[in-house]
Amino acid sequence: MTKTAEGGEARAVRRRRFSAEDKRVLVEEALGTGMSVSAVARRYGISSSLLFRWRRLVEQGELESPGADEEVAPAAQVRELQIRVRELERLLGRKTLEAEILKEALELSRSKKLLLRTNLRNVDGSK
Repeated sequence: MTKTAEGGEARAVRRRRFSAEDKRVLVEEALGTGMSVSAVARRYGISSSLLFRWRRLVEQGELESPGADEEVAPAAQVRELQIRVRELERLLGRKTLEAEILKEALELSRSKKLLLRTNLRNVDGSK
């Protein structure tokens, strides 16, 4: 327990956790009934700013949590996949560069071949 300014003891308050569905219900109650957001927040003992934040998240469609039947990827797996994507992007860049170099080499060899043919015809025609 911690001491208060008056010298008394205050109990440590545990942080409550609300599911996405609980948050949605509280936001709907604040919007659906004639009660203000602040009144609903007081009724349930939460901060009105928290309820306003939940309302904004609902409006933006960001108050979604995975359902019970949806899989959530572990953080380690996500990191591994991000590393793999970076490696594949690097390899794709390398192969793209190789293809560009080969195209330029092919064009250069074609122009040299054409030049040689023209020179050979000129040499054969002058004799």
